[in-house]
Amino acid sequence: MHTMTAPTAADPTPTRSRDTQGDYLLQPPDPALRVPCRVDPVDLRRLDLLALLTAAGIAPSAGDRAAIAQLSELPGSVHAALRRWLEQAYGFCR
Repeated sequence: MHTMTAPTAADPTPTRSRDTQGDYLLQPPDPALRVPCRVDPVDLRRLDLLALLTAAGIAPSAGDRAAIAQLSELPGSVHAALRRWLEQAYGFCR
C-alpha cells in the first residue's frame, strides 16, 4: 500500500496540485519537447488492417503477414473500400 507523509521543513513545498487522494498530479507534457516522429502511411494502413481483422474476430495467421503487407501498400482508396467491406460484413463500426 502506498502511503503519503506530510512535507517537513526539510522538504520543499510541492508546487503541483493535489488530487483528492493526496497524490501528486503530473504536469502535462510540453509539446516543444516531443520527439518528431512521422509514421509511414503504409505502416498505418497495416496496423489498421490488423486491428480491423482482430475486431472482426479474424486472427491473421503467420502466413497472412505477407498478404497484409501487400494490401497495406495499395492506395488509401483501396484500403478504405476494404475497411468498409469488413465493417459491413461483420456488423461493427469504428
